[in-house]
Amino acid sequence: MHGTDNGAQPSPAPKRRRLAGIQDETPNLSPSTAPEPLPATAPARRRMGDPRATTKPSEAPTAAPTRRRMGEAVPEASSLSHDQEQHPGVPQEQVTQTGGKSVLENGVANKAVRQEGVPGSMSRRWKGVVLKVLGVAVVTAAIVLLARWARTTQPVMDFLSEYPGHTEPGSDAPTGIPAWVNWQHFLNIFFLVLIVRTGLQVRLEKRPAGYWTPAPGSFFAPKGNARKKVSLAQWLHQCLDVLWILNGLIFIILLFTTGRWTRIVPTSWDILPNAASAAVQYASLNWPAENGWVYYNALQVLAYFLTVFVAAPLAIISGIRMSTWWPDNTKASRFLTIDFARALHFPVMLYFAGFTVIHVLLVFLTGALENLNHMFTARSAADWLGLLVFLASVLVIAAAWFLTKPVFTTPLASKMGKVSR
Repeated sequence: MHGTDNGAQPSPAPKRRRLAGIQDETPNLSPSTAPEPLPATAPARRRMGDPRATTKPSEAPTAAPTRRRMGEAVPEASSLSHDQEQHPGVPQEQVTQTGGKSVLENGVANKAVRQEGVPGSMSRRWKGVVLKVLGVAVVTAAIVLLARWARTTQPVMDFLSEYPGHTEPGSDAPTGIPAWVNWQHFLNIFFLVLIVRTGLQVRLEKRPAGYWTPAPGSFFAPKGNARKKVSLAQWLHQCLDVLWILNGLIFIILLFTTGRWTRIVPTSWDILPNAASAAVQYASLNWPAENGWVYYNALQVLAYFLTVFVAAPLAIISGIRMSTWWPDNTKASRFLTIDFARALHFPVMLYFAGFTVIHVLLVFLTGALENLNHMFTARSAADWLGLLVFLASVLVIAAAWFLTKPVFTTPLASKMGKVSR
């Protein structure tokens, strides 16, 4: 017990402490001369070589728990707030369960939190998909019921009577479907399926299996253009584009030289009300009369015209803009920017995919055997030969789909340029 005024005991010998090579004497101060303690809200910080006394564990402030970060005390509350900002999908209680450590600093806890969040996010994703499918089903059912009800009203009945859904062809209009149309049809769907596959690979892949650089002065690197390195998927995509465009040019030439262009090009304005009539008939599930061997209904004519003369050119122009063929530093690049080409190319691809799905669906729902013979055997018959040829073509497309893997395409790509990792 220290003395006050009477009988004060002599102060003990000063203590000597060595820290970082520095000697320091700490005098024994009496209560009257001792400095005031530091406030509780400002915990002392111990630096190397600093002789000041640090706060004892029992005297550490409890209002703001801290964590050590690079020799500095940081309030835990702010760290959790920062973690929540960096990981908005991680609940606050999951961060607390990591033993008072930040999710960002605790690698094990961070991995555990991410793994715990996967099932929830996946379930929410599947719920979203189910809800969208149910929404499409509800809208489709509503359209069918509305169309069926509309066909019972007198104005709609009169409209369907005046516009049956097609225009009668002239006496000189070509009939039948020649064999070259069958081959063109198969090659078109063959290339289109592979183009969509490789296009989605280019759009979605994060780490390509390899890269390809065209040889100087080759077909893929015209004179004056820089040699642009692209992924193997984009190289294959461009190769398939060339074959698809070549097939389409042959189709256009034969279409106009044989006079068959009148089957898919509108020649009068009554195509519009007839197309509306065909749409009502399709929507009510009471199909319009089918006679594809002689003519297409008005909705088919519009769909084929848009596909051949609108969607295909848009896909070609936007695709060339994003390819290695596009010339560098041209004035055209100011009008057709790369961002606009990308924004246009993907919706056109979705159009082709949707058109193909609806086309195949209607082929099977409106007389599969006869339609398949028209498309694959150039015959007006209802036997099974067309179906067998169709199934064989599906197998060929599936085999080509498998052969588009990098292990098969890399040797061919190396002969047309340089392949690198």
